[in-house]
Amino acid sequence: MKLIFLGAPGAGKGTQAEKVSDKLNIPTISTGNIIREALKNETEMGLKAKSFIESGKLVPDEVVIGIINDRLAKDDCKNGFILDGFPRTIPQAKALDEMGIQIDRVIDIEVADEKIVQRMSGRRVCPDCGASYHIEYKKPEKEGVCNNCGAELIIRKDDKPEVVLDRLSVYHEQTEPLKDFYAEKGILKVVEGQEEVADTTALTFKALED
Repeated sequence: MKLIFLGAPGAGKGTQAEKVSDKLNIPTISTGNIIREALKNETEMGLKAKSFIESGKLVPDEVVIGIINDRLAKDDCKNGFILDGFPRTIPQAKALDEMGIQIDRVIDIEVADEKIVQRMSGRRVCPDCGASYHIEYKKPEKEGVCNNCGAELIIRKDDKPEVVLDRLSVYHEQTEPLKDFYAEKGILKVVEGQEEVADTTALTFKALED
């Protein structure tokens, strides 16, 4: 099964992609991860990406698409794959079509913006051991202090409300139009994100079966 997972930053699409990946035994392909892998392995496309990254520029679509194409050609993708974080724009989606890649299903994890801001701005991380907490859903034993090593917890820059809202704005402008693009193809399934991860997972699997 060849799948795409869509969803705003903080909607939990990565978690759901991992659950499906484990159950169906197909790889999850995250754009960030495969770009880092291409850089490490110094592939032709990786070296092209490196020149843009080192100069502080965004990696252009044709390079990202080349890296995706290389990754999808590997043996572990023969029985299917999950694309997480790609495509992000209509031109990228059209490029996938031009590569001859037939996507079976697109799963869109929907969570209201205010819920996402609440979720992400409530996260706290330990700068020393990397442990993760939440002021509502996963409180540390002592407020503001890591259970594991006793370090003072911090808010990551990415989790600050103003940064989250900015990322959501970019998502709505650039990526959300993909919902209509794939709905017109008849392969879009919308999953309403729930408070409990397990409940969202159940709805995600149901969307794959329908």
